Amino acid sequence: MLPETTASVAANAMNKGDVLATARVAGIQAAKFASTLLPMSHPVLVGNVYVNFTIADTHIDVEASVDTVDRTGVEMEAMMAVTVAALTIYDMCKSADRTMTIEEVALWEKAGGRSGNWRRDESPKSTDSEPRDSK
Repeated sequence: MLPETTASVAANAMNKGDVLATARVAGIQAAKFASTLLPMSHPVLVGNVYVNFTIADTHIDVEASVDTVDRTGVEMEAMMAVTVAALTIYDMCKSADRTMTIEEVALWEKAGGRSGNWRRDESPKSTDSEPRDSK
């Protein structure tokens, strides 16, 4: 996104309101409804959902972490949270910046479930931010 857009988000100066607070709620809601939107995903008991943001000069990193006590992983719920949070940011900022893109949605870490633990070894393309984890 344009630097002016990230500055407006950081200053809470977008016309539609508090972008990051709205995106956080949207991401949490999306994690809870993942099984209704993904045809092959089954309902799981979602415990905690954390959606956090890191604002850089020309982008906002979105990170989600989802916990469950269920016997399966919640990586789809975490990726749904990240994606919907990013779409919410786009929706709330599009009047100021139509050049924005949503890129690099990826699972960075998974713990538990039938397939066990997994962590991505490679670093993200973006060199000016830390890797984002999805659990």
